[in-house]
Amino acid sequence: MFGSHLSIAGSMVNALHEAEKLGFDTVQVFTKNQQQWKAKPLDAAMVDEWRVKVAQLGWQDRIVSHASYLINIASCKDDLWAKSVDLMTDEVERCETLGIALLVHHPGSFVGWTLREGIDRIALAYKEVFKRCKGGRTVVCLEGTAGAGSHIGGPFEHLRDLRAAIIAAGAPGERVGFCLDTCHMHAAGYDMSTRESAAKALDEFDRVCGMENLRAMHLNDSKGPVGSHLDRHEHIGQGWVGGGAKKHDGEGKFSAKALAGSGFAAVVNHRRVRDVPKILETPKGETDGGEPWDSVNLGRLVGLIEEGSKDAAPVRVKVGRKSQPK
Repeated sequence: MFGSHLSIAGSMVNALHEAEKLGFDTVQVFTKNQQQWKAKPLDAAMVDEWRVKVAQLGWQDRIVSHASYLINIASCKDDLWAKSVDLMTDEVERCETLGIALLVHHPGSFVGWTLREGIDRIALAYKEVFKRCKGGRTVVCLEGTAGAGSHIGGPFEHLRDLRAAIIAAGAPGERVGFCLDTCHMHAAGYDMSTRESAAKALDEFDRVCGMENLRAMHLNDSKGPVGSHLDRHEHIGQGWVGGGAKKHDGEGKFSAKALAGSGFAAVVNHRRVRDVPKILETPKGETDGGEPWDSVNLGRLVGLIEEGSKDAAPVRVKVGRKSQPK
């Protein structure tokens, strides 16, 4: 199940049309301008159009929204925390209105106080958010981060403790899950550069957090090496995860052979990830040959799926590639 983060410019339904055109079988969107604290209410006609198209595609339980980067519900500043709780509430409510199943967000930064205080602050925020959004269905997915500075979510233990604290504060467990990002995992210190090391990282996540709680993934290559804490995304197979950034040059050259032995092969062939929406957040644009990079990156991932393997993910996408950019 593959998708990409696509633009909602013009109308939210445009992202669905673009995802279908590119050959994806899900999509990730912002439901508002992610750089603004306030947003106009969703237009009723647009909501109806969106829901009709989602039903036509059969994507009711797989679409992902990403919350605004402005939100910091770990903040020690009361005014920023309150604004973040209000915006997080709005994000959840917009997902409920649109019938979006999954809402991904970065946990936040505990700068100004301790990690434990930041985690408790997040739990308190969610206590309020779920109180305001009682009876909803949208699952909030805590995203693993690159772990830079005071940002929460690099180590899997952060995610485990966050979910436990949120549930202890009264949130329904079925509405709190996780989102892993291959770039973030690698940057945080979980080696995703080989199939073997990535399999171990996924096993470690299962041990610490429970694979049953993984509700979404972001598939991105990494411009930074393992443990760099650098959150910079690269095309699939052209970064440190997919084998394109060699230690002696880091030029990001694509190699199908290197990609086949990379952590991406471990992810797309993992039986417990097959039905998890896997979203590309790789750079946009077109190749020199005029092919959308989303199509190229999708093709590279689909090409890793091992047909006939008991762990192989189902292939529901159609990828028409002109040529493989080097």
